Amino acid sequence: METLDKFDIAILSELQRDARLTNAELAQRVGLSAAPCWRRVRMLEEEGYITGYRAELNRQMLGLGVLAFVRLDAERNSGDVTQVLEAAIRQIPEIVSCHYISGTGTFELQVVSRDLHTFSQFARDVLINLPHVKDLHTSFSLGEVKASGALPLTHLEKHSY
Repeated sequence: METLDKFDIAILSELQRDARLTNAELAQRVGLSAAPCWRRVRMLEEEGYITGYRAELNRQMLGLGVLAFVRLDAERNSGDVTQVLEAAIRQIPEIVSCHYISGTGTFELQVVSRDLHTFSQFARDVLINLPHVKDLHTSFSLGEVKASGALPLTHLEKHSY
């Protein structure tokens, strides 16, 4: 698929809002019949525009009241060190997001935990003992203003000025 048209963008937008829509509901919302809508969704999946479907869970309701942002500094930033550290990070469920960053630090992690005591123990027992970790710098979320995984799509729409 070379470019996304208005139907593809509408499909992506609707599925970001509610991935549980039936194909019939999705087709109606985007102005297509069911078969072409289904083919477009399959193509968007095959092309990698849609990478999966998941439920959004309320971390506080699940007893994960602490969200920490952890800047992790590696001993050195060579390819082999980074790959070993990345592999270790991928195995830890409490790390819900990890980004290789520019500036100070090597990685920025988002870590969830039950409470500050549990996080402190996790940082001492797990994070600082990850392979090739030199230092950790932690900030805590004091409240979420916006926590959406939805991506903006307006830049894909054809604008006539």
